[in-house]
Amino acid sequence: MSEHSRALRRASDHAIDWLDGIGERSVAATVPIDELRARIARPTPEHSTEIETVIDDLVVEAAGGLLGSPGGRFYAWVIGGTHPAGLAADWLVSAWNQNAAITASSPAEAIIEETAGAWTLDLLGLPADASFAFTSGCQLAHFTALAAARLHLLTGLGSDPEHDGVGGAPQLHVIAGEHGHHSIDRAVRWLGIGARHLHHVATIENRTDPNALNALLDQLGDNPVVVCLSAGDINTGNFDDFTTLIPMCQQRPNTWVHIDGAFGLWARVSPRFAHHLNGVEHADSWATDGHKWLNTPFDIGFVATNHPDAHRDAMSIRASYLVHSAQARDAMEWNPEWSRRGRGVPVYAVIRALGRSGIATMIDRCCDAARELTNGIGNLPGAEILAPATINQGLVRFHNLTGIDHDRFTDHVIDLLQAEGTAFFGGTTWHGMRAMRISVCSWATTPADVTATIDATRTVLANARVF
Repeated sequence: MSEHSRALRRASDHAIDWLDGIGERSVAATVPIDELRARIARPTPEHSTEIETVIDDLVVEAAGGLLGSPGGRFYAWVIGGTHPAGLAADWLVSAWNQNAAITASSPAEAIIEETAGAWTLDLLGLPADASFAFTSGCQLAHFTALAAARLHLLTGLGSDPEHDGVGGAPQLHVIAGEHGHHSIDRAVRWLGIGARHLHHVATIENRTDPNALNALLDQLGDNPVVVCLSAGDINTGNFDDFTTLIPMCQQRPNTWVHIDGAFGLWARVSPRFAHHLNGVEHADSWATDGHKWLNTPFDIGFVATNHPDAHRDAMSIRASYLVHSAQARDAMEWNPEWSRRGRGVPVYAVIRALGRSGIATMIDRCCDAARELTNGIGNLPGAEILAPATINQGLVRFHNLTGIDHDRFTDHVIDLLQAEGTAFFGGTTWHGMRAMRISVCSWATTPADVTATIDATRTVLANARVF
């Protein structure tokens, strides 16, 4: 048996055992960091070790230090459960070991990615001629979109930021909702726009306030502006009013509208929830993730723009030793990476396996589960619903029986739930109050998972220490 066969068969056996048993283990890690470090942080190896031993030791050393996020009862962050088709395809990507940066270094993966991108645009209801790229996640998708926006807006005002830099260019401003994701903040800093030129606009009922946005645009005058709107708020799942806000922004000169749809953009596939995204196709750029609601493995993001020239010019690079194709797209022309794995392959596999109807069903199941969890937990004695599940996100809060320090009590209950192990939740601050986020994003979540989670929460809450 070859070394490849020995290594992969051993890893496959362990991986299958891990996944098959995920519903029987604690969803939270059960081993302290110090113990994990004592197991894993051995001195630098001086001699070789048998491959099977290395794989076996990895599994033993990591035991108890992994979260059950691939299962159906992980609700803390927006993390998909990894559909089997995507996982299997990702194994192939690693085995093929192609650099999917240019067509010449992996013709098959170039065409797979080209097809997966076209399918994704179609499923999300975005223009078929939009440019796109598969990135490492929504963080780099935002970076790519805002880089294209910077080039497009500043070039339109007579500057050449790609050649001259931004020092002498008109100041670019970015607007985001007051609850906007911090990945926008990082993109603004990385692109040299500057954090003080990121403006947060007020919301009404957890959606961008049109009047507040209009007033802020008036205040910024003729300065170039990128307006970031939300397709699925990270805490509540709410959507901005795209039919009102996008035309309002685009009637102004020097304005680009970007959509943060890290998970919510996929609601477009569901006939039940697509109405939340009416008008989103008229934006200038969009960002989403595959490893969230599409349930691909980490790490796969997606960016698309209505300005292919600006997108390509902001990302493209040429070198004499590279071979560029005239017959297919070179992925490195559209994203920030030079060396990259074939991220389009797992996307292709999941979309092919599920189809439009299967993705819609998965989205609907997640939303139903989120609603049932939010209502079921929020209506327990000592609990309160802060934000109902618009789609797959909800917020609940726990009340201390002494009538004081509900914030600390809420965090205490979250800690107890994690330690109990049936399910895994995380906390957030919402309108100045601590809350427990309920985020359902896994293809694996079942009605039985929902019932078990509500029952476990009832028991934990009944026995929680009163402050």
